[in-house]
Amino acid sequence: MVRTMSLLRALMRTARMIRPEPQPGDASWGLTPDEAVLLDAPDERMAPTLVAAALGEWEPAAKMLAGTRGAAEWESRDRYVARLASFAYSRDDWLTHWLTAVPRDPDALVVKAELEVRRAWASPARAERLREIGPLIDAAAEGAPADPVPWRIALDHARGTHATHTAFESLWEQAVRRSSHHYGCHVAALRYLSAQWYGSHRECFDFAEKAAADALPGSLIQALPVRAAFARLLSGDSASARSTSVQDDRIDAAADLAIRLSADYAPGDPWPAEVRNLTASVLVGRGRWEAALEQFRLIGPYATSFPWTYFSDDPLGRFLVVRDGVRLRLASRTPPRTRAGRSGAGDH
Repeated sequence: MVRTMSLLRALMRTARMIRPEPQPGDASWGLTPDEAVLLDAPDERMAPTLVAAALGEWEPAAKMLAGTRGAAEWESRDRYVARLASFAYSRDDWLTHWLTAVPRDPDALVVKAELEVRRAWASPARAERLREIGPLIDAAAEGAPADPVPWRIALDHARGTHATHTAFESLWEQAVRRSSHHYGCHVAALRYLSAQWYGSHRECFDFAEKAAADALPGSLIQALPVRAAFARLLSGDSASARSTSVQDDRIDAAADLAIRLSADYAPGDPWPAEVRNLTASVLVGRGRWEAALEQFRLIGPYATSFPWTYFSDDPLGRFLVVRDGVRLRLASRTPPRTRAGRSGAGDH
């Protein structure tokens, strides 16, 4: 099996040694220029909300999240809660003011629950800290009974507190009862089932493939198998020749499914950006350079921290280096004049 880590290191070395100046023919690659690529860029609803939060204003966040809750936009709500909690991790004055003004606001409570789970995960006393904030997650769930997001947070919380399979299954039942096709809850379950935590690569793939088969058209749940594939490549576990061949087939099938899912969305769409970044990474790990380049084209300016933070403290830099490495691999196989869209005739 071609291992992701060794391939990415090789690509980085190549790109560092050969970092050419842009040439007129480079536009034919269809890639967004390096200087225009953004990391974890917020969408048009999130951007002004973050600006307001930076100014200490919580009302735009309250309005935005109340809207997602009222319209049952659970996928968007989950993303916005995660993004607001990430912002609050280093600056939470606006969230403190919000909870002071409206202590039982279910939207403030769910952001607070997500924030405290993140802080607990970063603590050396992780399990103890997580157990302490269980009531906060319960309050968020009680404040919005139809919302699956507190239950996604509860699933992440359970993984860190070493919850038994039975306890986790009970939380999972509550989560899918509220939204049977909620992507975030499925990702939380996939992590629990991973070999890194309480399952195995086989269990991870089995769950991901079954969920993807049952998913609605265009659902990001179809990207679960490529997440399982990424975990398998990242582990670099040795295996017998027979089992390695089986794993390779599952990894390639997962990548193919993710490619088809990506094709359902417009180029440069921020919504599937993380899935496209992940798919590109897995394709690089499998040495599928042409397919990887196409995902980089579709990503446009939207680089995401996941999966690149697994390889570097500079995810944007890693994204650009790997993208360059893929382009250079393909450039070495293709005559320059062909890349520029010209034929050899008439050049003599």
